[in-house]
Amino acid sequence: IDAAAWRYFGHGAWSLSWAESATLAVLPNSPSLMHFGRNRDALLTKRNRLLQKLLDNGTISETDYRLATAEPLPENPHSLPQIAPHLVTRLYLSQPGTHVQSTIDKSLQLQADNVLERWNTEFSQNHILNLAALIVDLEKNEVISYIGNVNFGKQQSGNQVDIIQSSRSTGSILKPFLYCAMLQEGALLPGELLPDIPINVGGFSPKNFSLQYDGAVHANEALARSLNVPSVVSLRRYGVPKFYDFLKKAGLTTLNRPADYYGLSLILGGAEGTLWEVANAYADMANAVRTVAPRKEEFSLVHEGQDYRGGRVNAFTDAGAAWLTLEALTNVNRPEEIDWQFIPSMRRVAWKTGTSFGFRDAWAVGVTPKYLVAVWTGNASGEGRPGLTGARTSARVMFDLFNLLPPTSWFETPYNHLTEVVVCRESGCLVGLHCPPSSADTVFAPANAVQGSVCNYHQRVHVSEDERYRVYEHCAVGRGIRPVSWFVLPPSWEWYYKQQHPTYRSLPPFSPECSDGASGEVMQFIYPYPNSVIKITRQLDGSRGKAVFELAHRNPSARVFWHLDNEYLGETADVHQMELSPESGAHGLTVVDEMGNSLTIRFKVE
Repeated sequence: IDAAAWRYFGHGAWSLSWAESATLAVLPNSPSLMHFGRNRDALLTKRNRLLQKLLDNGTISETDYRLATAEPLPENPHSLPQIAPHLVTRLYLSQPGTHVQSTIDKSLQLQADNVLERWNTEFSQNHILNLAALIVDLEKNEVISYIGNVNFGKQQSGNQVDIIQSSRSTGSILKPFLYCAMLQEGALLPGELLPDIPINVGGFSPKNFSLQYDGAVHANEALARSLNVPSVVSLRRYGVPKFYDFLKKAGLTTLNRPADYYGLSLILGGAEGTLWEVANAYADMANAVRTVAPRKEEFSLVHEGQDYRGGRVNAFTDAGAAWLTLEALTNVNRPEEIDWQFIPSMRRVAWKTGTSFGFRDAWAVGVTPKYLVAVWTGNASGEGRPGLTGARTSARVMFDLFNLLPPTSWFETPYNHLTEVVVCRESGCLVGLHCPPSSADTVFAPANAVQGSVCNYHQRVHVSEDERYRVYEHCAVGRGIRPVSWFVLPPSWEWYYKQQHPTYRSLPPFSPECSDGASGEVMQFIYPYPNSVIKITRQLDGSRGKAVFELAHRNPSARVFWHLDNEYLGETADVHQMELSPESGAHGLTVVDEMGNSLTIRFKVE
């Protein structure tokens, strides 16, 4: 009856008039009269005859009868409402024959539909055809807008696929979960310095989106900028199996292979996830900050407590760690993708984007204390497109959707779940023995931060009065000597770090009088990693290719002599790179500078 009411009169059964009710009552008895375009007089006669019977038996009054018989028949059937069609399909398949009331806010749903259709029109010019979005009221744990895809009625380009429930490559969208997990356990300090240099781990060579490197970057900044190399280094330190278990606990059921299958690529989109489950995990992190009782079920789609899966466990157990993670995500700064100062929305949102390999999936998830908005952009077919990145597509849609929502306050600082620690401002680690007082800074951190890394980047060295040389007491001669605390990065970090930080001062060389006693690490290989496995490919002409070996030296003008398996190869200066094509098997590469410092690395060629 309800469907027929919508079909013929454009509203629900609860608001049918006497004339409309009588019309629906006589239709099943005369199937040939189902179409209002023909036999209208016969249908009108049958309706009025029924109304007369209702008048005669006292069911309706004379006034109701006159008004009902004066009411005309509808001209044509109405199209059935197409509001949240993917959600309607989902509910029908999961609860067939059941009358349910969804949690969807109709007005918001229609506005969100308009936003997505507008952006889809623009994105489709680049053959990006599909778009999905989810808006959640976190305080009620209810979905208030569900758009599984755009243009449901067109039946083309995968528009009827419910992307919200589809497994897609996660890109960088899982990075905040690793940061939060490490903070919870005390395995990372909020601003701890992480390497951002070219790395190769068992043939896996991640690169930043910008293809640039900072040498070293603070962990919270690396998260905000979504840098890939620091994330891989963090996962390597934390452990793939531990993070895999954390994600499973956070509700990602799409991890259906063993942890070692994904490896370090797990943090860069090597796994798949659904927009629904990823959004639920972000909601758990937000709820941890609000210190509300952990949710026992996923987002509600219908009223009266009818949920899909119960027994949910919140993997985000530390409110302080979750708060620090969300704080870092409010400082998103991605100059390699877009300048966010032009975003019209000025409200405070913790948000993260993700882009899968091959530009196939673009994600954006944002949270405030009250709302969560999650967006996916791409092609349901899996076709990649240039420019299909989270920042250039999904994030723009996400902020437009936030503009439909009322402004909210920000998360209260969970002081009871934070502790004050004194860290080194330069390294972000706990203050070490040689950190100068001017570098000490007091910050909030989770309780487990007291077991974090202690700064070993500040070294106590003796320099001449003009700080041009390092000296020892017995060879200082007329140069003078004084002890200082010097911030020193490993050579490979330093080589990139100086390009981004002109004020960084490398350790001065030893004075000529003290050079015989010189010690310390002055060289470091950038590529390859120790004990790494290198694959030498064939060129198009069939010849054997080459690999570029690279070295960092603290003294830019130093001359370095290269030896492969005790065979002299040549020398380099300024830029220390050497193209080599070693045969298959194990090798040892040794470099010696003009001061006699040497360094050996072992690797294998396949």
